[in-house]
Amino acid sequence: MPDKPKPPAHKIELNLREVGQLFNTMDPAPFPEKDLDSDAEEFILSWVGEFPVNAPVSLVVHVAELPPGGTPQATVEQGVHHYFAYRARMNRMELRRLFNDGQKSLLIGLAFLSACLTASHAIGGDGSATFRSIARESLTIAGWVAMWRPMQIYLYDWWPVRRRGKLYQKLSRMHVDVRKKT
Repeated sequence: MPDKPKPPAHKIELNLREVGQLFNTMDPAPFPEKDLDSDAEEFILSWVGEFPVNAPVSLVVHVAELPPGGTPQATVEQGVHHYFAYRARMNRMELRRLFNDGQKSLLIGLAFLSACLTASHAIGGDGSATFRSIARESLTIAGWVAMWRPMQIYLYDWWPVRRRGKLYQKLSRMHVDVRKKT
């Protein structure tokens, strides 16, 4: 069975005056370890978010003025890969922190729910006394409301964080091409 041909990579194109515009000028780190400029990062992320997660992407950086000594291909590619690999690591930490928060809030929510249900049953009554009925229902509702946050974390909050992490991983491996503007 022949191998499937790879689909062509979606291109993200940046037009810059000079290579330095791609990187954060406030970052004192040497070139390959520099942070990307926040506008450049936002531009790249907004474009890559438009493509399917599994679709390959490449970055083409068009530069009006190449630095003396030729094309900075390796430096730019290394800098972009380094930055997005760092962001992917930070994203994994954020996801781990989110699940830790979920675990703590789940334990707190379950303890509070148990206390509320126990207090609700302790109030007792056959339902004819209005005050008792309101108190029982209020405790039951309060206990279940305490479960809102852990349910939100485990059912919904982790998806966008995970999706962003996949984008960072993809960007940390994408092909980067530096070209002189013509």
